[in-house]
Amino acid sequence: MDKTGSVTRIADAVINIDFGRKGFAIRGKAEEGRISFEDGIAEAQSVFREAQISADPHLLVLVELTFIFQELQLCPESDKEAFGSLTQAKQDFDDAFLALEVVENSTLYKEADKLFPHRNQFRIKGFPKDAFHIACGSHKTRLQNILRSPVDPIEKSLLKQRIANLVTAQSGYIEKQAKVV
Repeated sequence: MDKTGSVTRIADAVINIDFGRKGFAIRGKAEEGRISFEDGIAEAQSVFREAQISADPHLLVLVELTFIFQELQLCPESDKEAFGSLTQAKQDFDDAFLALEVVENSTLYKEADKLFPHRNQFRIKGFPKDAFHIACGSHKTRLQNILRSPVDPIEKSLLKQRIANLVTAQSGYIEKQAKVV
């Protein structure tokens, strides 16, 4: 799967979703907004499904981070809760990319494994609960919290797909950890 194309498609999809949401609130623009919203959701779901099929943790995180980054760019700073949550998610996934780099270097990762306690609370399936797992777990919780609020049914399906992608990303990452440790 083409990573650059996926990033571009996700960025465009988020812009369409945002335009659609804003269009709902403008008299005479509701229909145009609905179309833009639905097109954006459909395109984002398509990209997320393709990324999930690839099972590549790097691609899965890249697509999710792009979505988050676009949302952050479109989020007004006055919306303190959303802005703060998106900023934290961006920082978490930046750290996840660093963990991906380390896990792909077997010598470095074997040494890094020694830094993590071996108690179950610091492990996932016996492997270190590092920045990658923390980012996926925290973001999965964020998305599940959004699902609990009143959200358009088609947007709920996108949120569920994103959660499924995080689970797939973690599974792929655990495979990488298993190869190294």
